[in-house]
Amino acid sequence: MIDILWNTLSLTPGQAVALAAIFVAAGLVRGFTGFALSAFGLALAVLILPPVELIPVMWWLEIGASLMMIRAGWDGADLRAAAILTAGSALGVFAGVGLTVALDPAASKQIALVILIALAALQLSKVRIRALDSTTGTATTGIIAGIVTGLAGVGGMVVALYVLARDAEPRVMRATLVAFLLFGSLTSLLTHLYYGTMNTTAATRGLFFLIPCLIGVFLGQKLFTPKFQPYYRSVCLTLLIGLGVVSLVRSAI
Repeated sequence: MIDILWNTLSLTPGQAVALAAIFVAAGLVRGFTGFALSAFGLALAVLILPPVELIPVMWWLEIGASLMMIRAGWDGADLRAAAILTAGSALGVFAGVGLTVALDPAASKQIALVILIALAALQLSKVRIRALDSTTGTATTGIIAGIVTGLAGVGGMVVALYVLARDAEPRVMRATLVAFLLFGSLTSLLTHLYYGTMNTTAATRGLFFLIPCLIGVFLGQKLFTPKFQPYYRSVCLTLLIGLGVVSLVRSAI
């Protein structure tokens, strides 16, 4: 029975255990900080699976974590901005997944890690790109987020930079992001189905690793301490950059 499971997942027992541990940790980070599930998972899991196999797996984890953490839904969302972001993302993710499928796995891994490190560094330095606070900037953000999602599965970190550039109420921006993440996940799924990256193996892995990931999210929420909230984001981003650099060096060697 156990052998059938490993064959279905197309993983060795050691790989499956290592990935489960990674996704528990990624869930913990998401539960603490509200972001970086895919980024944290990618930084470590990319040493086990190439991005073209890993990204559709993380799609399931992101959907599960988002549904688990939804509170007020998207009431009060800027649906116009969400629609523009989603339309741009649909174009971008199609191109991004296409590039990931076409690239050599080693090159794809290194590109994904470079993107991860760069975006984490921009967020850590709290760069505010004012040009993004416009209709053109919104569409551009959506396209770039889509491409980054296709290449590295971390398009949400691009949208986070967009949020920093806008002066809207936090409640409105949060609701807008909830709407975008839901609609954007649907377009990403369609793209993965088109390219064949969301196959039976990817779906099985995603559902299997969803359990340890959600356990991590649950524990992260329970262990959250409000007085340390100002430090969570910077510590997480610093750790993310460190893990990304280590993984990049290892993949290059």
